[in-house]
Amino acid sequence: MSEIGRCGGCARFVRVREIIDANGEVRRAGDCLLEVWPSPLYEERTCSKFVARGTFKLEVKKTRKEPMAQKSGPTHISLPEDLLTMDADEFRSVLKQVLREELATEPVDLHPRFRGGELILKPGKEGTADKHVPLEAFFHKIVMIRDKLRVLEQKLNTNDKLLPEEKVQLQQYITGCYGTLTTFNVLFADKDDGFVGQKGSE
Repeated sequence: MSEIGRCGGCARFVRVREIIDANGEVRRAGDCLLEVWPSPLYEERTCSKFVARGTFKLEVKKTRKEPMAQKSGPTHISLPEDLLTMDADEFRSVLKQVLREELATEPVDLHPRFRGGELILKPGKEGTADKHVPLEAFFHKIVMIRDKLRVLEQKLNTNDKLLPEEKVQLQQYITGCYGTLTTFNVLFADKDDGFVGQKGSE
């Protein structure tokens, strides 16, 4: 399948991973930097904002300063000179780093002993087929849950509309989720990447 015009070949198609769709098939999906399509965004999708990988189009418009009340239309952002001189590969590298810092995500490795393995869901009802899920795909889902919980935790801690006691209560729910998910810590190559629940509940 040609990637020309499709999300799979677009420079704005990021955080690519393999996921299991509703039909049980493993497919490549990612996120759109422009959020044209909601997640999960499959690689065969198309839109009018396609930019081929290895290229980067950046429009810099000079605008005179105006009072906020008189401004109309989109807001223009001033970009550092060194950013404007980057090639596509350098820009992607910087962008990935910014996304990792903003979303509190880092590359996470599956433990070597589980690579190439399968998660087998065996039904209790006779005559029903087993469900086989590649451990790499399952692990990606676990990491995504962990990352979403970390983002939720960050947003909770920086929310100034919640009372301190409300924050404590909500934090306890998040910590409880971490504790429940510590079962999957065996999948992480580095134990520091795993889930941390309340002391004594891991």
